[in-house]
Amino acid sequence: MAWLAAVWVLLWGDVTWANVLAGLAVGLVVTWGFRMSPIAFGGRVHPWRLVVLVARFAADLVVASFEVAALALRPGWTPHGAVIRVEARRHTGVLYLHVLDVAHSGGVEGMRARVLAQEERVLRALASPAELAAAGVARSGSASRLPASGLPGASGAPGASGASGSSGSSGPGPEVAR
Repeated sequence: MAWLAAVWVLLWGDVTWANVLAGLAVGLVVTWGFRMSPIAFGGRVHPWRLVVLVARFAADLVVASFEVAALALRPGWTPHGAVIRVEARRHTGVLYLHVLDVAHSGGVEGMRARVLAQEERVLRALASPAELAAAGVARSGSASRLPASGLPGASGAPGASGASGSSGSSGPGPEVAR
């Protein structure tokens, strides 16, 4: 609760008794009034895999920020976005994500491969051996890796599949809604 009060004071930008007391009151209401049920964590933290996950996520975030800035500053360019449906390997179900520029992102299949690779990194960092097996992820780290292009069975050219929305594979595939 104290950290919520500290955030409250920082947001107001002025350390006064009124802000501190208001922050404590807000923290009290949030922590007691909006109780969340405890989440059982049955996985296992793998420190090196967690470092890989956080580093890759941070790198992807920086790259994405520059890509969005480049798209915003590019005169006359209209990106072709899409909402892509990706079925996760885990029992969590389906992810819907917005892709700002499908062609620049490697097409629908390229984005699907990137999402599934991120899911695999999360599983490798935080899942138990039983959860890894249920998701179909090999424990060694090399058996389930995708080819260099990121696409299963691809020729190596990024974006070769285009943005057609048909996966052509027997596994779970994305669907595109425009």
